[in-house]
Amino acid sequence: MRQESYGLPAYKISTGAGELKGKLSLWGWVIASLILAILLWEAIVLVGKYPTYILPTPMEVWQRFLQSLADGTWWTHTRITLLESILGFALGFGVAAVFGYILAHWRAVERLLSPHIAASQALPVVAIAPLITLWFGYGLLGKVIVCALVVFFPILVNTIVGIRNVPRDLIEVAQVYGAGWWQTFWMVELPLSLPVLLGGIRLGLTLSITGAVVGEFVGADVGLGVLLNISKGMFDTPLMFVALITLALMAAAFYGIALLLEKILLAWHYE
Repeated sequence: MRQESYGLPAYKISTGAGELKGKLSLWGWVIASLILAILLWEAIVLVGKYPTYILPTPMEVWQRFLQSLADGTWWTHTRITLLESILGFALGFGVAAVFGYILAHWRAVERLLSPHIAASQALPVVAIAPLITLWFGYGLLGKVIVCALVVFFPILVNTIVGIRNVPRDLIEVAQVYGAGWWQTFWMVELPLSLPVLLGGIRLGLTLSITGAVVGEFVGADVGLGVLLNISKGMFDTPLMFVALITLALMAAAFYGIALLLEKILLAWHYE
């Protein structure tokens, strides 16, 4: 006899319970891993008897974080890196998505530009960043452009692959029924290319932080990259750990936002 609850089939309830249990189990593993890592870190410091300037304890890092939070140092540098990453990603995504769409549809343009794009990617961003800083200055614009360069290539590649994976038959059917360019793009190409495109967005968001820090290393007076340089010069290793952990948490947050966006936009894909 099939069980029902509030008019819902039993298999629906059991599926939802299974998903909830899986999520709780995943979070349990994450929390347990963090606790284990902190305990291992503490044990290494105690056994090795390392001085603070070599390897601080988790408590020393936490106290340094509270101090930098209280005096405004942490937020002053974090908000700039966050702003650079978001603006750099937006610029890189916009340019790469447009170029990717063009290259996906016009192979002659791709054959003309692909060698130059590939050659540009062979140059390390660290080597290009000083030149960008020289051209655009030490302000926000230079860091945003460095971020955009880091983000550009993965978004470009995923856009090309995503658009070209759309079945040609579906595009032709839409055109037969009178769909124009915009309708074909919005109703056919974009939805079907989203799974691949969102993979590029996920990677690009996390790489944007790397671009911001590289730009700050080359030349800046504020940002987490600058904070790393300052703390290194002062042998303030706990502050270095604060900056590094902040960068890691920012990357994890960006990745989580991308996953959430993917789940929302691709709800139809997982049904």
